[in-house]
Amino acid sequence: MTANAPTTPAPGRLITFVGGDGAGKSTLAARLYQALNDTGHKAILVGKHSTDVPRDLELSAYLDRLNELVYRRDARVAKACGDHYWLLTLASWYTLQDQLVIRPALATGTHVVLDNAHHKILARYAVNREVPSSLAEQVFAHLTTPDLVFFLAIGAREALARKGSFTSLETGHSGGGGKDFIRYQDTVLDQMRKQAERDAWLSLDVAEMDRYQVFKAASAALADRLHLTV
Repeated sequence: MTANAPTTPAPGRLITFVGGDGAGKSTLAARLYQALNDTGHKAILVGKHSTDVPRDLELSAYLDRLNELVYRRDARVAKACGDHYWLLTLASWYTLQDQLVIRPALATGTHVVLDNAHHKILARYAVNREVPSSLAEQVFAHLTTPDLVFFLAIGAREALARKGSFTSLETGHSGGGGKDFIRYQDTVLDQMRKQAERDAWLSLDVAEMDRYQVFKAASAALADRLHLTV
């Protein structure tokens, strides 16, 4: 009698979120991740500071050092380095997170809830006159294609009311007032809408929805599109 050949698990699904600053992406990502695990699915939540490479402390430490360069840097240093540098540095970060964390998880049948996908960066560089948008698209083109992208649509004015405060990056370094935030965010949102139409993202108009309603709509989409019931 021959032993049964080991079965290969079905690949996990990659679920990502896009929207302006203050749209509620992190809140929804965390809730869907928890719901997936609560209902028996294997899932991990990956965000902008996720640097844990399973069973490899050295790679985890390397990824953490890169994360520090990208997201925990001094504001003065960030400004001095310029937009081309940051595009390529961000591409390095997303490349390693994709290669060392996301792809291995998907290969073992684990679903990945990715809170901080690269699509918003593409939208920001699309309105950046200093860097060709085609370059930004090229440096991220090799990343794993998501199985489902939620686009949380909300106007910049409504997002600002939710956030209450913002950083210089969230105004495109164009000023420190609320009008600067709204003007820049609405410009970036226009680019996101174009991506959503082109790539068939699932759009949720969250301006008039509370967190429970957003979660219920997203849960229904998981069941309908990916057959994942939560």
